[in-house]
Amino acid sequence: MPELQGQCMCGAVTVTATPARDALGACHCDQCRRWTSSMLVTFEAEPGYAALGPVKTYISSDWAERAFCAECGSSLWYRITLPGDMHGQTQMAAGLFEETGSDLKLELYIDKKPQGYAFTGERRQMTKAEVEAMYALPDEGDSQ
Repeated sequence: MPELQGQCMCGAVTVTATPARDALGACHCDQCRRWTSSMLVTFEAEPGYAALGPVKTYISSDWAERAFCAECGSSLWYRITLPGDMHGQTQMAAGLFEETGSDLKLELYIDKKPQGYAFTGERRQMTKAEVEAMYALPDEGDSQ
């Protein structure tokens, strides 16, 4: 996959990232919806991505952190902090980039998706229970 160049809304943060695979994902969990006022659309970034500028991080759960621009508040990424195989996996906000060249191939927390949201085409869809089982999380609400 080619390296992508992106930036936040105000341009204060620039991001360079290479997608790990040719796929976008959308998360409908309560926290992603609150953070974006919609759903968070991301791609998994290869290790070695770079972000320059006023980046702030927020520990949003026992197993993840979220990053945003300290100037304009644009969502930058979601990173797994939970020990294990997925530790450090970073989901880069797709909206930072002009074009990712990827199609939407996964929807997470599909059972939390508001009725008015709809995408065309087919993709893998995972429920809250399926996502949390993948991360081996306790069943205590949206843990994102």
